[in-house]
Amino acid sequence: MTTMDANLPTIGVIIPALNEEVTIADQVSEVLAVASQPELPARVVRVVVVDNGSEDRTARRAAAAGATVVSEPRRGYGRACQAGVLAAGDVDLIVQMDGDRSDRFDELSLLLRPLLAGEADLVIGSRTRGSYEPGSLLPQQLFGNWVAARLLRLLYGVRVSDIGPFRVIRRRDLLALGMREMTYGWSVEMIARAARNGLQVREVPVTYRRRAGGESKVSGNFTASLRAGARITATILRCRRAGRGAA
Repeated sequence: MTTMDANLPTIGVIIPALNEEVTIADQVSEVLAVASQPELPARVVRVVVVDNGSEDRTARRAAAAGATVVSEPRRGYGRACQAGVLAAGDVDLIVQMDGDRSDRFDELSLLLRPLLAGEADLVIGSRTRGSYEPGSLLPQQLFGNWVAARLLRLLYGVRVSDIGPFRVIRRRDLLALGMREMTYGWSVEMIARAARNGLQVREVPVTYRRRAGGESKVSGNFTASLRAGARITATILRCRRAGRGAA
């Protein structure tokens, strides 16, 4: 995909998407533009958009913009992420981000630096330590992140301020975690299992934009937010009860 140094680590970018036809083409184009920059300390070799049962033109627009499109019709954020990780193939690193253009891919180097320097195994972009546009994080999101972060610190000794979607991890490490949560709890399960498996978790401040194309399907709906919060909390507790690397 790029003409960078062939010795650089390779990246597969995973973008789970559900009815994101308004934003997905711009998101893919932004990723590809950053991927072509020679100063990037790794090579983006694959951009995978996982169509998680969209009822609009998400898949068509992602493909037209240059992404590899994978279909995972079974709804669930975790299922879409897992399908993307498998479809990424034999890459060194997995970068995960959402498809609504809230995450800024031009800040990828901020996440890559501590991992490539050997200072971390999982790096998460913290929106609360960085900056976020008014309306990009709703009160229920901020509260839910606060609760999840404190549970992770209490139960796993992980110090994070945000359970953000923009993150990077080695693919082999992610596959070794034995992820089980196929819905809202995927992101927090990754942190909990990483801590249980002795991986170093670190966060870096990032910039977060207001979601393009309307309200979030989860945070913009109070009932859905409650369901997601309950699932996230249950996932944190379940991982604590489970054995090392087990479900």
